[in-house]
Amino acid sequence: MQKKHLLVSVLSVASFFAPLCQADDLKSGFENPPHRAGIRAFWWWLNANVTKEAITRDLEEMKAKGFNGALIFDADGSSQNGNIRVPAGPVFASPEWKALFVHACKEAKRLNLELSLNIQSGWNLGGPSVTAEDSTQHLTWSKTPVKGSSEVQVTLPSPVKAGQFYRDVIVLAVPLRDDKDSKQQEVGASSSNASSLPIENLELKTATRELGISAPDCRFLLDTSPTLPGQITVKSKDILNISQYMSKEGILRWKAPAGRWEVLRIGHSPAGGHVSTETVGWSGRVLDYLRPAALDAYWNKNIEPIIQSIGPLAGTTLRYVHTDSWEGGGMNWTTGFEKTFKERRGYDIAPWLAVLAGHIVDDREASNAFLADFRKTIASLVADHYGHLAKLSKKHGIGTHPECSGPHAGPLDGLLNYGRSELMMSEFWSPSPHRPTDSNRFFVKQAASAAHTYGKTLVGAEGFTTIGPHWNDTPWKHMKSSFDYEFCAGLNLLFAHTFTCSPKEMGMPGQEYFAGTHFNPQITWWDESPIVIDYFRRCQFMGQQGQFIADVAHYYGDHIPNIFARKAEDPARALPGYDFDVLSEEVLLKALTVKDGRLILPSGMSYRVLSLPDHAVLSPGALKKVDALVRAGATVLGPKPLRTVSLEGGEQGREQFKKISDELWGKKNPTKGESGSNEVGKGRVFWGMSANELLRKDGIPADFEALSPEGKPANQMEWIHRRIGKDDVYFITELSGKPQTLSARFRTSGKIPELWSAVNGSTRQARSFSMTENGTTQLPLTLGAYDSLFVVFREETSQKSRNDGANHEEWKPMQTISAPWNVSFDPKWGGPDKPVVFQELTDWLDHENPAIRNYSGKAVYRTTFTAPAANGGKSLALELGEVRSHGIARVRLNGKDLGLTWRPPFRVELGDALKSGTNELEIMVVNSWLNRVMADESLPKNKRYTQTNIRVQKKGKFQWSPEPSGLIGPVRMTELLKE
Repeated sequence: MQKKHLLVSVLSVASFFAPLCQADDLKSGFENPPHRAGIRAFWWWLNANVTKEAITRDLEEMKAKGFNGALIFDADGSSQNGNIRVPAGPVFASPEWKALFVHACKEAKRLNLELSLNIQSGWNLGGPSVTAEDSTQHLTWSKTPVKGSSEVQVTLPSPVKAGQFYRDVIVLAVPLRDDKDSKQQEVGASSSNASSLPIENLELKTATRELGISAPDCRFLLDTSPTLPGQITVKSKDILNISQYMSKEGILRWKAPAGRWEVLRIGHSPAGGHVSTETVGWSGRVLDYLRPAALDAYWNKNIEPIIQSIGPLAGTTLRYVHTDSWEGGGMNWTTGFEKTFKERRGYDIAPWLAVLAGHIVDDREASNAFLADFRKTIASLVADHYGHLAKLSKKHGIGTHPECSGPHAGPLDGLLNYGRSELMMSEFWSPSPHRPTDSNRFFVKQAASAAHTYGKTLVGAEGFTTIGPHWNDTPWKHMKSSFDYEFCAGLNLLFAHTFTCSPKEMGMPGQEYFAGTHFNPQITWWDESPIVIDYFRRCQFMGQQGQFIADVAHYYGDHIPNIFARKAEDPARALPGYDFDVLSEEVLLKALTVKDGRLILPSGMSYRVLSLPDHAVLSPGALKKVDALVRAGATVLGPKPLRTVSLEGGEQGREQFKKISDELWGKKNPTKGESGSNEVGKGRVFWGMSANELLRKDGIPADFEALSPEGKPANQMEWIHRRIGKDDVYFITELSGKPQTLSARFRTSGKIPELWSAVNGSTRQARSFSMTENGTTQLPLTLGAYDSLFVVFREETSQKSRNDGANHEEWKPMQTISAPWNVSFDPKWGGPDKPVVFQELTDWLDHENPAIRNYSGKAVYRTTFTAPAANGGKSLALELGEVRSHGIARVRLNGKDLGLTWRPPFRVELGDALKSGTNELEIMVVNSWLNRVMADESLPKNKRYTQTNIRVQKKGKFQWSPEPSGLIGPVRMTELLKE
């Protein structure tokens, strides 16, 4: 059964989105993205306080603004961080809740929107129906000292308190040395005295608790200090299974052999994991991820009736089911685990359970190897859980997209879990105090690699999540740059976090989840949001086509936890210039082949190099597969594997491991920093160098390079390369926040480069380029701060170079508009009743009028200026300079709408709207809710303009600073130097 599922998950290349193959379709789809390229949302039903009217309003707004669906996420979190809890609605899965859900599905059907359903309230899958027996379990034990050479009759203490759920697993008798250092604790548990346990990090190595929240490197769990001479150990063959001698009442009657013994009564009890952030009425235990029957019971009780309630909309409108973040703590046992362990690891677990209780069995290395096998078995059962979830949902034609692969380091293999999903769901964060750095906010590369290697199309992510200030993310600076970073890692379907449903009775900005970024009809710039959403749609349309191009496949090992983080981690050291995927052990063993020296997957992916992890540890199966690949013609890069942290195969297996390693790398163990190579069969093995160095050594040009005018690698340039039919499509983005002039080189030749702007949908051929003899195309480019560009190679040409001017538009300032401005604010949100004259453009926070300082919403600047009599046919534009805080502006000239602008230099072309003589200019800008909410919190409720559960003060002090706002300028008319 497992092999059958593997065959389907690994070899399937089918996807919900069929890629385009016609070049004209690609261009037209980019210019006018189809509905299917729309973004989606985490649609938060906050404490279930939603109404049918609010549901309809939200879905209609989604459709109007460019969404193509949403994930219904019933959860609370309204009162976290000192906020006010909103009223509770119906309990998840209750008849009243199902009525709301049915309404949502019918409305989504009417609007041609796809829905996903988070199959509980909150996360950590579980709820009130989960019994203690069906909840997450861990091993626990009691210890009883026994003297041998006599008939023993003793009551073995229960490892848990009376009344708690507990099931016995085994009773072991461990022989003890007659040594003063062998004092034993009479009663122990998996969570006690971790610092005194002989195997370091034992709680982590036994999966008793999680390791960290940001995809930590967990390979240190493979290491252990060597056994010291004279240290107390016990031979596995001397540990006795005496379970048959204990009665149901816990009385042991056993004729103990001579010597001193420690009797371990080992069993399992609930690990204590609970549902998080649930709506009122849904608190409960986390279900046992290691036992399919626990999921069956939960599904049949709670989810099957929900799905049945929508009839034929299941599998059509309701397209996916979802479970969210893995934050349920540790788990390490389930009923029948010992049988699964024997089937998957090939040896009996019984004597080795003494390691969990603090004994060193055989030696430290062997005990540590068992613990690695133990965690690997847990991880395989977790993957089976997600496979079983897919099986249950598939009966209704529904796919799955769980957040199943971190970044919390539970006992899991991220890529293995993703292999069971239809849509790979990850997450990324905008900068916030909770996750301020790149390393703890970007996690999409793993999901993208899983999609590429398992043959799936959609790489989704919960995007723009923040914990900290509210309503503060600037679209062009924070949202676009975060999206671009992850798009270059492989993201192609944004789920904006979070779109909170807020009934009209909750006022404005209404009820909100404690974490953002808020992206819903309650925000001040919602009417203008399509200009931002269209950018995401164009990118997603391109990212959902064709095939990702990478030179390196990096096998990331079989250690557990195993979670890959962001592209910049670059374990093969392929960057800059070459891209990579990470491979699971499953894909390595079952799907990777060699053809003409390239590594091939059934998904269509191919690579030049297989990279191995730098900790020099491989599983026996992985090393055998590497050997087969090399002999078939593969190029493999990595340090010589010196050990396997596993007991699989016994001593014979370890001897075979050494033999294969010596044949591939040579009998000498290379020292650190020493490089070399070896030819074996048709293939090659390299070590002591980076993948980047190896590819250049092989004469393979970089797939993409961006060099500064000084010839150095450009700072913080990210990129991704896809091949769509016969077209090569590169996306590049500037993320330093500073304009950059660079020479960009692409590993393609014989085609004219085209520059496609996802910001406005424009496409044009490059004016200047040159092609080199080594098959690359060089393109001079200038990118603005946080700028981005698709460079598309479609049309074949025999022209080797072109030099018709700059590839970027060059605009020259003509005239600064410095007249006084009449600025109108909306009194509905506390603004002045009449327009206010600004003699010069300044920040609202600097204004003497508190109605302006505290204002939130839109303001319109009006002035007049005199233009030249004639422009000589030149293209003219207006640049707004600095626009605070949200960087969105609408420009009207002489009554004509020139459209929205949302990123520097905030330029709109004037076209025929400009006339000689006097011109009337109108500029609308907008800030967020923050300033008004801050001011209102100090006012009596009947004096407030806003209504929300979000509190901006703690203990009488503001948590955040007011937000700079307004049009700062300078506002200038500019002309295009050369078209």
